[in-house]
Amino acid sequence: MKAIEVNNISKHYNKVQALRNVSFSVNKGEVFGVIGPDGAGKTSMYRILCSLLLPESGTATVDGFDVVRQMNEIRKRVGYMPGKFSLYQDLTVEENLHFFATLFNTTVEENYDSIKTIYSQIEQFKDRKAGALSGGMKQKLALCCALVHRPSVLFLDEPTTGVDPVSRKDFWEILAQLKERNITIVASTPYLDEVKKCERVAFLSEGIIKGIGTPEEILTEFRDIFNPPGIEHRESYNINKTSENVIEVEHLVKAFGTFHAVDDISFTVKKGEIFGFLGANGAGKTTAMHMLTGLNQPTSGTGRVVGFDIRTEYEQIKKHIGYMSQKFSLYEDLTVAENIRLFAGIYGMTDKEIRRKTDRLLQKLDFSEHRNTLVASLPLGWKQKLAFSVSIFHEPGVVFLDEPTGGVDPATRRQFWELIYDAAKRGITVFVTTHYMDEAEYCDRISIMVDGKIKALGTPNELKQKLNQPDMDHVFTYLARQATRSSD
Repeated sequence: MKAIEVNNISKHYNKVQALRNVSFSVNKGEVFGVIGPDGAGKTSMYRILCSLLLPESGTATVDGFDVVRQMNEIRKRVGYMPGKFSLYQDLTVEENLHFFATLFNTTVEENYDSIKTIYSQIEQFKDRKAGALSGGMKQKLALCCALVHRPSVLFLDEPTTGVDPVSRKDFWEILAQLKERNITIVASTPYLDEVKKCERVAFLSEGIIKGIGTPEEILTEFRDIFNPPGIEHRESYNINKTSENVIEVEHLVKAFGTFHAVDDISFTVKKGEIFGFLGANGAGKTTAMHMLTGLNQPTSGTGRVVGFDIRTEYEQIKKHIGYMSQKFSLYEDLTVAENIRLFAGIYGMTDKEIRRKTDRLLQKLDFSEHRNTLVASLPLGWKQKLAFSVSIFHEPGVVFLDEPTGGVDPATRRQFWELIYDAAKRGITVFVTTHYMDEAEYCDRISIMVDGKIKALGTPNELKQKLNQPDMDHVFTYLARQATRSSD
């Protein structure tokens, strides 16, 4: 029996065609993947199937009910975990769960058995606000909220983006348990290991289904997109034992009451080095990065970034570093040139300097024709290149990249790392956090935090040999599984 049938669905947003004659079906109890780059139309498809958006043409049914004519029946039967919003950050864990149960005219008590195995893992935090949870815990809560009314079909829109590899593995183990209950699961993901856990996948690009088949068939047929050739690990261009240290940290501690988020860490990073700063959600790496970038003050210990003291000269640090995050890096309602001018001005560059360097940068990126294009209308890969270029526009001593490639397809990520290598070759130190373990292989050295401490530090090869693991994914998992404190 078919749980989902989609026939020639199309959808426009003004001049943009989000979906074009899309057709596919999903079997009852199947784990079905919908994969493709940002802007491919995945979210529009999910919203149509959940009866949250009307198609312009075509038909679709979920559990035999029409998504337009029988939307009330659809909503009783589907669970939806959207990519960008699914929890109320200011409500507690328990309040979120009760709220979503009320939306479906049911109660948590009535359906507790259906979420017990998942909720029991976070129930001890039931009085904590959702915004204070780690990525892995938020993920489990959002899944409970999507399952609280016992749906027969579950839609998951990139549910693990920004979540560490161990939490991602745990999440997919939960999905395997849901499949055993004959729940149909439709999931999108940018992670290839998760794509391979699906029984079949549909590759959606520019609103068109390019292919449907097993993960092996699709990943092979479209290998240029999903499995581009890796970047050959560079020789450390400018790094040797006499190279100057751009970052120096000694016995750094950040405590919140009795809780030590960062617990006595020490390390150095040299000029022109690509330094990977890894750790599971809640390990302390974001807190450490906030101290290094002047956003937070340490409880004890010392640190210097580009020669400035992180305790007393944090305003100077901010002028001499670059920063790019996954969550925010560009103003989408400004043009390309306006974004460059704004950030260059913040970093203290003169108008003359900005004009001269803007022309050169646009030429280098092949963006000259898009000088006056709103950033919101650029493809994700272009935004990413621009955001990185803006973050190093003032030639900082070090650039901090906080999960800069989250949710991005492998081909685009590869292009981004070519930009990183080019910056390092020019002597800019790159301090990067990532949950993609193939990217960890591209770093000169890596530190891995567990429970607020640095548990491993060395080149990728050194760590693999020392811990007797085949790749960085296994190294990370081996160390992260040793955590004793909760990620919260």
